[in-house]
Amino acid sequence: MEGLDILDYTGEGYMPVHDFESWRVAYLNCQESNTPEGMRYIERHNETDEIFILLNGEATLLIGEERVPVPMEKYKTYNVKKGVWHNVYLSEDAKILIVENCNTSEANSDYLYFR
Repeated sequence: MEGLDILDYTGEGYMPVHDFESWRVAYLNCQESNTPEGMRYIERHNETDEIFILLNGEATLLIGEERVPVPMEKYKTYNVKKGVWHNVYLSEDAKILIVENCNTSEANSDYLYFR
């Protein structure tokens, strides 16, 4: 239909689906690096907050260098502030909607490896 995009992503991991001016919408689905066994780092974004909304399954945000677990509830908005270390554990059926600056990348983010 003209004037309407219907977007989805069903593959593994992170996938941006729409950039507009300064913001981006992406999906994050389960992948090995988002499981307790496979996670190897936490990250922080130096130029943007990052919004997480759990749409399906189960997810736990890990916040700060201490990786404090914050269980997510479906359809609630979790805003990880700019500069805060984080990552997220996902169940196999989890799907998260992410909103962030469209220029968020490795170039303006830091990674703290623990494995």
